[in-house]
Amino acid sequence: MASITIWLKRARRLFANRCSDARDVRAALPPAALERLAARVSASEQQHAGEIRLCVEGGLPWSYIRRDAAARDRALTLFGKLRVWDTEHNNGVLIYLLMAEHAIELIADRGLVARIGPDYWAKIATELGQTLSERRFEEGLTRAVDALTALLVAHFPRDGAAPKLNELPDAPVVLG
Repeated sequence: MASITIWLKRARRLFANRCSDARDVRAALPPAALERLAARVSASEQQHAGEIRLCVEGGLPWSYIRRDAAARDRALTLFGKLRVWDTEHNNGVLIYLLMAEHAIELIADRGLVARIGPDYWAKIATELGQTLSERRFEEGLTRAVDALTALLVAHFPRDGAAPKLNELPDAPVVLG
C-alpha cells in the first residue's frame, strides 16, 4: 500500500510540474507585474550594497522530477547559473519561486549566511508561503524583496559616497 501512495504522490508531482510552464508564469505575472518587481529590486538595491535576483519557474525540469529532487535543489543550481554567488561582497540573494508547487526558496551567499541564522530564512519563507498558497505571486515576491531589503540595509549598508554598481540584472528571470 505504501508503494502505491508513493507512486501516486510522484505522479501528481510529475503532472503538476510538467503541466506548468512559462505561459503560466506570464499569466500569473504579466509584463506589467514583472516590470514592477524589477523596479522594486532596483529601488531596493539603491539602499544597500547587496544584490537581489528573482527567478520564477513554472515547473521543474524532468531531470529534477525523475530523481525526486526538491525545489531547493533547483534553486541552488540556479543560484550558480545566474551567478548570484559572484557578487563582490558575497551578499547576493536568490528568491526562487516554483509555481507548480507554490514553493519559494531563498538562497543567500556566504556573506549573508555568516551573519544570519537559518531560523530567520525559514521564517521569511514561511511568511511568503502563505501568500503563495493563495496564488498572490506578485505580492509574495514583493514581500520577499522588502524583507530582504531590510536585512541587507542592516548588514550591508550602502556607502553613500560611491555610486552603486549593479552587479546583477534587476529583471526577474522567467523559466518554463
